[in-house]
Amino acid sequence: MQDILEKIEKINWQDIALNMHEKGYALVPDFLPPSQCAALIDQYDQEEAYRKTVTMERHRFGLGQYKYYTYPLPPLIQNLRQSLYAKLAPMANAWVKCLNIDKYFPKYFEDFQAECHTHHQDKPTPLILKYTKGGFNTLHQDLYGEVYFPLQAAFFLNEPEKDYTGGEFILTEQVPRAQSKAIVLKPGKGSMLIFTTNFRPVKSARGYTRATMKHGVSEVHGGKRHIMGVIFHDAVN
Repeated sequence: MQDILEKIEKINWQDIALNMHEKGYALVPDFLPPSQCAALIDQYDQEEAYRKTVTMERHRFGLGQYKYYTYPLPPLIQNLRQSLYAKLAPMANAWVKCLNIDKYFPKYFEDFQAECHTHHQDKPTPLILKYTKGGFNTLHQDLYGEVYFPLQAAFFLNEPEKDYTGGEFILTEQVPRAQSKAIVLKPGKGSMLIFTTNFRPVKSARGYTRATMKHGVSEVHGGKRHIMGVIFHDAVN
C-alpha cells in the first residue's frame, strides 16, 4: 500500500493537469503491479465484497458484467479514492471556474463524501468490470445523482493482445458545430487512466466552452478483460 501512495506522490501532476485540460484524459502506465492486478481479479467471485452485480445486457448497457464494491471498501481502493481525490480536486475546481459553474470541490475526500451523503448519495460507486468474447460497453457517463465529481480513474488489470483482443477503451467528445470525435485507447496491464466523467473545458474565442464526453468499451474479440474503476461521488442507489 505504501508503494502505491508513494507512486501517487511521484506522479507529475502538472503534466496530468495539462493532458486533462487539453484532451480530457491522462495515462499513467505501470501504476499497479501485476500482483495487485491479479489480486483484484481473483477477488471477483467473492460476493461478500460487493453490494450489487449488474448484467449489462439486461439493461441494454452492453454485454458483460460489473460489480459495485460495498463499504468498507478494500484498503487499496479506499486509499486510491482518498489520495487521488486530493490531487484531482484542484483540477476540478479549475475546470468549473473556467466554465463559470457555481461549484467548489473541497480539498479532502471526506468532506466531498459528506456532501454526497447530505444529498442521499451514500452507496459506494467503485466497481470492477469483466468482459469475455463478444463483450462491450455502450457509451455512457457515470453520474449517480445530483452531486458528482468531474474526474474519475480506471485501472487496467489485463494485458491487451495477450490476455484479450479487441476491447479498446473509447472516449467520444462532442465538438461544437461538428460531428463527435472518437478517441481509442488500449492501455497496458497496470495502467491508470484518469478521464473526465462528464465534460471538459475547451478554449474558444470567447473564453471556454463545455465539451461533453462519454466513454465505453469496444467489442472484445477473445480472452478476458477486467477493469477496476474509481468514481469519487457516491450513488443514490
